Amino acid sequence: MQRITLLIRFIFFHTLINFNWAVDRPHAEVAMTLSITSSAFTNGGEIPAKYTCQGEDIAPPLQWTGVPGDTRSLVLIVDDPDAPDPDAPRMTWVHWVIYNIPPEAEGLPESATASDLPSGTGEGLNDWKRTGYGGPCPPIGRHRYFHKLYALDSLLPDLKQPTKAAVEAAMKGHVIGQAELVGTYQKSR
Repeated sequence: MQRITLLIRFIFFHTLINFNWAVDRPHAEVAMTLSITSSAFTNGGEIPAKYTCQGEDIAPPLQWTGVPGDTRSLVLIVDDPDAPDPDAPRMTWVHWVIYNIPPEAEGLPESATASDLPSGTGEGLNDWKRTGYGGPCPPIGRHRYFHKLYALDSLLPDLKQPTKAAVEAAMKGHVIGQAELVGTYQKSR
């Protein structure tokens, strides 16, 4: 009987401590998951022609939520791992590289160009050897386009006009969150 009484006291005491711990931290942050979406297409869905070489070749609108509280900057990389042929891919084609996006930013507007980017944001080179967005233009088959958003615990140095590889090297060891949006596209004949 004495053991049962001790056990009950032990459970009550620890329950009380845990309850007080939770009450003392009413504003404790709830972990959020970083996510990226577009109002132009769903994850896994087809990218409208408007955002491709067969349309206006403008950047789709992008929105994100759940940026970790200790984020110092964001990086966006858009690439196609199916180049040139999804049945026999040989390379990943880079469509857009943006770094040092302020963590307060909630997305990018449709047709975003350098002048639309938040102050302090840097642009890297795509595989057309220019900055800015280059839309899907697959030579054959249906390709996948990965819109990858990274939350970093640091601000990257001024990398001038870096390649995707240079940005990835600079952010190594600093990624604290990651999200991905995939769209597909196949040229119409």
